[in-house]
Amino acid sequence: MAALGAAVWWRRNPSACPYSQRFWIEAPHPVVTRQRVLEALAPRVGERLLEVGPGTGYHSLAVAERLGPDGRLDLLDVQQEMLDHTTARAAAAGNVFGVRADAREMPFPDDSFDGAWLCVVLGEVPDQDAALAELARVVRPGGRVVVGEVMLDPHYVRYGDLIERARRVGLELEHRLGGRLGYVARLRAI
Repeated sequence: MAALGAAVWWRRNPSACPYSQRFWIEAPHPVVTRQRVLEALAPRVGERLLEVGPGTGYHSLAVAERLGPDGRLDLLDVQQEMLDHTTARAAAAGNVFGVRADAREMPFPDDSFDGAWLCVVLGEVPDQDAALAELARVVRPGGRVVVGEVMLDPHYVRYGDLIERARRVGLELEHRLGGRLGYVARLRAI
């Protein structure tokens, strides 16, 4: 009974996975794979992209490689330890930069990015509408926003809820990969 109570509390009080428990995010996700994220995000040489909540860089390094030396990958996280971990891992790429900030108030000008993504992170943000609105603001019109979710995550964002929230802030669905156990959705900034 205590476990059920803890699960309900955690679901109602979203927060980022603590750095001390990073082993949870370092495990591969069967639905939100690197390949699916790369397919949905379609990073191109020379682009500027944003990852919100990179954790320890499970997706970051593969994307940074695709951007090449003329591209740029910005990482945004509320935890300095996660940023330090990932930027240290990506140092050789030379095109990865971290900023400690909240997804609800991003320190970037409008239309700064060609695309952005967050995987198994949106449910950890206390105000998902604000985070999606910020993504719609910082991604240029026609740019892409990719959201990945896994049903086993205690902060899972249901696909229907994502689409409804996205429409309210000016993001529309382009396509979805995955099924009942999770998904990777590609949205387009209007």
